[in-house]
Amino acid sequence: MALIKNRKVLAWTLYDWGNSAFATTVMAGFFPVFFKQYWSAGAEVTDSTFQLGIANSVASLVIVLLAPVLGAIADSGSHRKRFLIFFAFLGICMTALLPLVAMGQWQWAVLFYVVATIGFSGSVTFYDSLIVFVTEPQHYDQVSALGYAMGYLGGGVLFAVNVAMTLSPESFGLADAAAAVKLSFVMVALWWALFSVPLALWVTEPDGRGIGMLAAVRGGFHQLRDTFNEIRALRTVFMFLLGYWCYIDGVDTIVRMAVDYGMSIGFSSDSLIVALLITQFIGFPAAIAFGFLGKWLGPKAGIYIAIAAYAAIVIWASRMESEIEFYGLAVAIGLVQGGIQSLSRSLYARIIPADKSAEFFGFYNMLGKFAAVIGPVMVGWAGVVSGSPRSGILTLLILFALGAFFLSRVDLKEGQRRAERLE
Repeated sequence: MALIKNRKVLAWTLYDWGNSAFATTVMAGFFPVFFKQYWSAGAEVTDSTFQLGIANSVASLVIVLLAPVLGAIADSGSHRKRFLIFFAFLGICMTALLPLVAMGQWQWAVLFYVVATIGFSGSVTFYDSLIVFVTEPQHYDQVSALGYAMGYLGGGVLFAVNVAMTLSPESFGLADAAAAVKLSFVMVALWWALFSVPLALWVTEPDGRGIGMLAAVRGGFHQLRDTFNEIRALRTVFMFLLGYWCYIDGVDTIVRMAVDYGMSIGFSSDSLIVALLITQFIGFPAAIAFGFLGKWLGPKAGIYIAIAAYAAIVIWASRMESEIEFYGLAVAIGLVQGGIQSLSRSLYARIIPADKSAEFFGFYNMLGKFAAVIGPVMVGWAGVVSGSPRSGILTLLILFALGAFFLSRVDLKEGQRRAERLE
């Protein structure tokens, strides 16, 4: 692809390659399992589940509160890259500290995990906002898709190595699976740090207003109030954010609840790990394909296709009976997950003022974090009321339907015209 020859584009996408190792190996893969079996050893299963849920909720809530403010601050002084590096460094350090937590010390594990997740999520806010400075609007769809594709591949490659280490620790000179998991956390930190370097060196942003960091902080808080009013006035942005909030809630719930759902209907943990790997590697070419789809049909049409696919996935999941079907679902999710994420980011980049990208992407990511709270609660509550996890998963159809409805109210051309007038 010609775009990858652009040094800024390559550097920007390599950050996704690096930080996705945290999302895959730590968040989705090993931390939940290691937390139950090692750091919460001897505790009741329900207690460890509650503790882990609180950890995720606290991390999400902090980012929900910080993201819009940090975005406004960064836009006030053009400090997007500085904030990205700060949050990435915070996440990297906390991840590297996880292996030092001894068995049974779940409180320290929660603390390091929460701060690492804040670092990861905070850096993504500024990473997303930098897309407007690495390429032209006509390439947003493909560059955004390439970023997600690189993330799937980079996170998947390291995750595959880490899984092999835990399944056969002696082959890597390790004492046991616990040692393999601890080494995996260190590898994630190093991987994340290494692939952050190109972005730090090659991605630039305008000098902006030339003000210092403290002045940017003061200006950022004032700007935050104005941003609320601007989003409310920009009908296209407002309607898109409503739709995004709904359908990405469904997407994130599937990501976070898939393993729990599979275990609740009797599937083995080994099968679930394999399914995660399948999703990662299918997601790489699929995200790139959605970038081309967005270019040909437009990002809005591509998102509609992905929403329809997710609705079919939910119905299938509610009826599946075998682990083979679970693998099939992993493939299906991999085909659309990166696509709906990348096209949402590129569509949003089109309808917001470029000079306020960090601020507007702060709200964008804030809604994504809310999704990590509302969706799982809805599925869990419906499952308890009905007595069946299969009924609970079907409630996600409501979110996808609402997302499609609000998206249908988005006038992309009008949104682009309004964004250009505000720059």
